[in-house]
Amino acid sequence: MLLRTGTVRVGLRQVLILLVGVGLLGSIASASRGDPPNAGVQAQLAAGEFAPALDAAQKVADPKQRDAMLAQVAAAQIQAGAPAAAVKTVARVGDDRLRAHILAAQGVAPIGGAAAGNGAADFEPLKALITSTVATKTWADNGGIGTLSEFATGVYVDPKGILRPLMKEARTGDLAALRANNQQRVGQDDVRCSSPLRMISLTRLEKQIQLNEALGQGVDETMKYLAGLRRIEYVFVYPETGDLVLAGPAGDWILGAENRIVSRDTGDPVVRLDDLVVIFRQMMTNRDAHFGCMINPRKESLKNVQEFQAKWSKRRIPEGTAALKTWCEQFRAAVGKQDIEVFGGLDPQTRAARTLVEADYRMKLVGMGLEEGVPGVTSYMSQIKTPPKEMGVLRWWFTLNYDSIQTSKDHLAFNIRGQGVKVESENEHLTTQGERIHPGESEPLNRQFTESFTKHFGELCVKYPIYAELRNLCDLALAASLVREEGMADKVNWHMAYFGNPQAFVVQQGAVPKEVDSVVNYRVLRQGLFVAHVSGGVEVKTSELVSRQAIKVESYPQLQEKRPSNAAKPQAADRWWWD
Repeated sequence: MLLRTGTVRVGLRQVLILLVGVGLLGSIASASRGDPPNAGVQAQLAAGEFAPALDAAQKVADPKQRDAMLAQVAAAQIQAGAPAAAVKTVARVGDDRLRAHILAAQGVAPIGGAAAGNGAADFEPLKALITSTVATKTWADNGGIGTLSEFATGVYVDPKGILRPLMKEARTGDLAALRANNQQRVGQDDVRCSSPLRMISLTRLEKQIQLNEALGQGVDETMKYLAGLRRIEYVFVYPETGDLVLAGPAGDWILGAENRIVSRDTGDPVVRLDDLVVIFRQMMTNRDAHFGCMINPRKESLKNVQEFQAKWSKRRIPEGTAALKTWCEQFRAAVGKQDIEVFGGLDPQTRAARTLVEADYRMKLVGMGLEEGVPGVTSYMSQIKTPPKEMGVLRWWFTLNYDSIQTSKDHLAFNIRGQGVKVESENEHLTTQGERIHPGESEPLNRQFTESFTKHFGELCVKYPIYAELRNLCDLALAASLVREEGMADKVNWHMAYFGNPQAFVVQQGAVPKEVDSVVNYRVLRQGLFVAHVSGGVEVKTSELVSRQAIKVESYPQLQEKRPSNAAKPQAADRWWWD
C-alpha cells in the first residue's frame, strides 16, 4: 500500500499523482476504436512485456488512437510498479493538452483513509477533455460505446514595495537555407560552447520540463537560462517535426555584476525561462496585448518642488558642509517619492515587471546626471545653461525599436532585425497646482539626451546590463506576437498547455515595486535655482510590427526549394536545444 506520513518529496508526489491520472485512461484504447483492444497488446501488457506493446502502440497511424494506446501502456507500467517508465511513455503522447492534464491530476484521496484536502480527485475536467478530443463519436455520451472509469487506486499526499536599485559600475542571408542547415546540425552536445546560432525548441523544452517535474527532477540550470541564449534573432517553424524554434547567439554563462546571469563571452544577460513564460502568456492572448510600466511624480510633490524652487530662486544656496546638508534634506523632503505602476495585465510580482521598472529608473538616473553615461551620451542636466521660461516635467520612456521582420516565402522562417529599444521624449507642462499637461512635443535639449541614449544603446547595455535585460523582454514580446499573428502554434499543434497554466508552471515571484525615490536634480545658475523633474516608463506594443503589411518577404531565389521536406531531429528524445 502506498502510504507515507510526514513530508513527501515533490517528485514522489507528482509520480503518484500520475498513477491516478494515467489510470483514468485505462479504457481509452478500446473506446477510441469502438471495439475491443488488440488482444496481442493486451496479452503483452498482462505479461509485463512493455517494449513490444509500446512498439505496437507507436505504429498506430491515427494520432488520437496512438495517444490512447500509449496511455494504456503507461497505465500498465504504473500497475507493474514502474512509474518512471510510465512517465517516459506518457512523454510520447502527442497532444500536449492531454499530456498536461495527465501529469497535472490532483486532489487524490489517500489509500484506506479519508480524502486529503478537498476530497477525492475530480476527474470530470479530464474526462471532458478526453471525450472531446479522442475519437469523439465513439464515447457513450456521444452515441458510441466507449466509457471512462478510474482505477481503484489512490495516494495520500501528506516587503514593503519600495524599489531600491543596486548600483554598479542582422544576420542576413537565405532564411530557409539557414533554418534547414541549423536543424540538421544536431550532433554538438556541449551547451557551454559558444554558438553563433543556437536553436531552442519551445515545444520540446515545455515537454521536457513537464516530464522532469513529474519525476521530481525540476528545472535545471540549462533550462533556466535557455541554453545560454542571449538574443532572439530568428523564429523557425517545423510542422514536420512539431518544433517551434527561437534562435540566436548563445554560449557559456556566469554570475556577473549585480547578480545577473550573463554570457561569459560578451557580458550580455542571457534570456531567462521565467521571462519567456511570463511574456508568452501575456502576448499570446490577443492582438492588442501589450505591457509596460510608469514611474510618475505625485501631484503634491510637484507642487512642493515648485514652491521650493520659487523660495530659493533669488537666494543663495547655503555654503558649508552642515548648512548644505540641511538644505539638501529640505530639497529631498520637497521632492518626495514617485509612484510605480505596472500596466497591461503583466503580473507586477514577476521578474519581468521588476526589470521594466529598474531599466526605466536607471535610464532616468543617467539622464539627470545621477549615474554615468557612456561617451556620446550627455545628461540633460549638464546641457542646461539657462533655465526654461516655465517649470515643467521631462518625460522619457522606453519603447520598441526594430528595423524590420523578414520572412521566407513559405512563412516558416523569420528574422528579427534591429537593436530592439529606443527612448522617446516629451516636455510636460506643469500648473501651479502640480497638474501635468501633455502637449505631445519635445524641446531640443530634451530630445538631445534621448536621441543620444538611443544611438549609444549598445554601449550602455555593456556598461549597464539592465538595459540588455529590457531588450531581451522586448525580443520575447515580439517573438511571441509573431507566433500568435502567424498562427505558428497551430502549425506545430502546440497549445502551450503547461507553460500557459500559472498553476502548473509557477514562475518565481517577489515583492511588488510600488514607489521609488524621485529622480530629480538641480543646478545653481546665475539666473537662480533650476530644478528638473522627470516621469516616464516603458511601453511594449507590438501589433504594428507583426502585421502582414509590416513583415517583408525576402526575395532570394529558390528560397522555398532550399527547405528540406523532412528536417533531422536531435538524437536524444529529451534534447530541446541544438546548434
